[in-house]
Amino acid sequence: MRLCVAPLAAAAVLFPAAASAGGTHSSRQSTWLAVDQGVLRQMNQIRVAHHLAPLSLSANLSAAALQHSREMLTDGYFAHNSANGTPFWQRIRSFYPRPRYGYWSVAENLYWTPGRATAAGGMKWWMTSPPHRQNILDPKWRQIGIATLGSADAPGSYGNLAVTVITIDFGVRS
Repeated sequence: MRLCVAPLAAAAVLFPAAASAGGTHSSRQSTWLAVDQGVLRQMNQIRVAHHLAPLSLSANLSAAALQHSREMLTDGYFAHNSANGTPFWQRIRSFYPRPRYGYWSVAENLYWTPGRATAAGGMKWWMTSPPHRQNILDPKWRQIGIATLGSADAPGSYGNLAVTVITIDFGVRS
């Protein structure tokens, strides 16, 4: 039993288009950025092997992912909804706005592990979990945001352990 590792996937949410505010990507340690780059590279390798379009990195989706990883580590919880109960799709929408007209959809995968996470470790867990795998291999996704963060003593459900959290947000707008 791996009590410490908890992958979580959120189903895709589809909405007709409407406008909202965007966000920006802040700088982080090169260690965490290297994990993000590894996740993107491995995810696109998997998608291409399954005859799917590779995903492009979205600054807006990455800002949404970063905000959520930071909040989960600071507030000591692990869930798609924000600490105040806001559903994941509403949080993402505030960074990745719906177009005025057209199609908009988002999904999210989460992962945490004690110590330092690796891209390979996160991808392995996501690909062995049916809901995560479904998000990764969904042909409608065109963009992704990735944010890896760590804490030496994360509170709450992390038990004051040194942990790393990875949030990936998938999106499509047309």
